[in-house]
Amino acid sequence: MKTTRRLFLAAGGGAALAGMLGVLASPRGQARAAEEAFSVMHSDAEWRALLTPAQYAVLRQADTERPFSSPLDHEHRHGTYACAGCGQALFSSNTKFDSGTGWPSFWQPLPHAVGTTRDRSFGMVRTAVHCGRCGGHLGHVFDDGPKPTGLRYCMNGVALAFTAAAS
Repeated sequence: MKTTRRLFLAAGGGAALAGMLGVLASPRGQARAAEEAFSVMHSDAEWRALLTPAQYAVLRQADTERPFSSPLDHEHRHGTYACAGCGQALFSSNTKFDSGTGWPSFWQPLPHAVGTTRDRSFGMVRTAVHCGRCGGHLGHVFDDGPKPTGLRYCMNGVALAFTAAAS
C-alpha cells in the first residue's frame, strides 16, 4: 500500500512539474513573454476585436496554422507582405521562395521589420519571429534557406496581409 501511494504521489508530482514546465515553455507563454513595449499596443480584448479568431491564435498566442492551408503560400505576384495585426511591411516578394514546407517562406525580412526570440516549446529550441511594430507572432526562422542569407523565414500566412505592387 505504501509503495502504491509513493508511486502515485511521485507520478502526481512529476505530472505537476511537467505541467508547470509546459506552461512556462508553451507557445502561449512565449507570446506573452514577447509582449514588451511596441509602438502598436492593444489590450487583449482589443486584439480579439481587431483580428479574426485564426489571426488572434497565431499573432497573439503563437499558434501555428496548418501547413498548405494559406493561399499566400501560392502567391506569386510582386508585392509586399505586411503584418495582419498592424499593417507593418515585413517582406518583399523578391525574397519569397517555395520551401516545400506548406508555409510562405522568405530568405530575408525588410530592414528593422521583425524581431526574434528564443522559443523552447515542444521540447525543441527554435527562433521565433515577431512583428517589430506590434510584437505579433509570425512564425520561425531556420538556417536551411537559400543564398544569399541561408535563412528560411517560415511564416504563418494568416499572420500576413499581401498587397500586390502597382502595375
